[in-house]
Amino acid sequence: MVCPRYTTNGTLTLLSLWTGIALIAGLQIGSGIFSSPGAIVAYTQNATASLVIWVVAALLAWTGASSFAELGAMLPRNGGAQAYLAYAYGPLVSYLFTWTAILLLSPGTKAVNSLVFAEYVNRILWNATRGDDAPAEIIPSWVINATAVAAVCFVVVLVIGTRSLGSRAAVILTSMKVLALLSVIVLGLIHRFLGRGVASPYPNPIVEPSPTAASYAHALYAGLWAFDGFNQANYVAGEMRHPARDIPRAIHSSMGLVAVLFFFANVAYFSVLDPAAIAQSNTVALDFGWALFGRAGGVLFALVVAISCLGVLTGSLFTSARVVYAAARTGQLPGALGVLDTDRGTPIRAVLLQAAITIALILLGGGFRALVRIAVVALWAFYFLTVSAVVILRVREPDLPRPYRTWIITPLIFCAVTLFLLCVPAVAAPKENLVVVCYVVAALPAYYMTQKRHARATLGQEGSEQTYGSISTSS
Repeated sequence: MVCPRYTTNGTLTLLSLWTGIALIAGLQIGSGIFSSPGAIVAYTQNATASLVIWVVAALLAWTGASSFAELGAMLPRNGGAQAYLAYAYGPLVSYLFTWTAILLLSPGTKAVNSLVFAEYVNRILWNATRGDDAPAEIIPSWVINATAVAAVCFVVVLVIGTRSLGSRAAVILTSMKVLALLSVIVLGLIHRFLGRGVASPYPNPIVEPSPTAASYAHALYAGLWAFDGFNQANYVAGEMRHPARDIPRAIHSSMGLVAVLFFFANVAYFSVLDPAAIAQSNTVALDFGWALFGRAGGVLFALVVAISCLGVLTGSLFTSARVVYAAARTGQLPGALGVLDTDRGTPIRAVLLQAAITIALILLGGGFRALVRIAVVALWAFYFLTVSAVVILRVREPDLPRPYRTWIITPLIFCAVTLFLLCVPAVAAPKENLVVVCYVVAALPAYYMTQKRHARATLGQEGSEQTYGSISTSS
């Protein structure tokens, strides 16, 4: 999510191609590449298979990104998926996405970042107090959860008391993530070139059952989680200088860059760490630094990732609270959430709502890997509907101007694989899918109570897209 930029005299500063590339790549290079590798190896139990999963995840995300590029060039309006779903299916489907994004996807992302932060921080403290053999020990889950909840509470205080967090901090944190990722790649490849062996900080590997179709699907979920963010340029299409030209370029350029970086980062991990060790870790960057440089290296990499996660959590809560505020002001949520504190000018009620849901997911969500599965199920279900809109609009409105046209096979491949991802794990592990279904079903009475009349009045009007656009661009 990003806010429109303005000059000192209040006029809108249009976003450039390079801004779109930086936006997408900066959001994709998040906590996923520093935490998802362990889950993927655990599900596949093989280094080569896990690298294949990363390649497949990149290609699948790219097919979705290419479909979003056509939609963004064809419908250059703010709001991204919300606007496209409203155009293709009507206001109900778009409202269901908005509801799910505010009450599950956004808090789920914050919960995951909080847990990753807690894992890295506690590994630093655990190692400092338990000695060099500490990586082999298992930190109690209640310690991880308590630290994650404390991080959320700290950020709540910060966000409530701050009118503007500024963009400079976000730039610094993004730079730290990119430098950490490049350092992993360079150091890992040097280690491999020198022919040094791999380390195993977990001497007692956990024996997992043989991989199944469901486990490969869950592995792909973890990879797709890391690549999520390819659609972010679409949320600010209305503020781009040349959306028809620049959105496809920004999406394809950033996807190529991030796919290469992620693949070689995993090659670097396997060059330094044993796959069985990676499979047990949610803090692979710490184990990587520890194996290369001892405690100092582990602490350095862990601090970079932990600070990055805390920054992402702060920025996410800061913006998502204003998303809730904007949704309440347009009637998509109860009006009580659309109130600003008179002294601080911050939407305290919206902040507290997001924080409360985030804490509930931390305590009840089942941990990092379970939350990733829940979030990806919800997100990719709506991605499926959004990408399907490319095919639907090709048939329904063939004469609609399309400055960029993806190959028709692209959305078809995306939808076919996404159906597999949604259906196969539903049989083996239905809990995550049930959670998503409950969230979506709960939105139906809310829609018919608060939105039906408003949606009928605004559907198809020029200003209606601003209702959906505010979901992602309000600050």
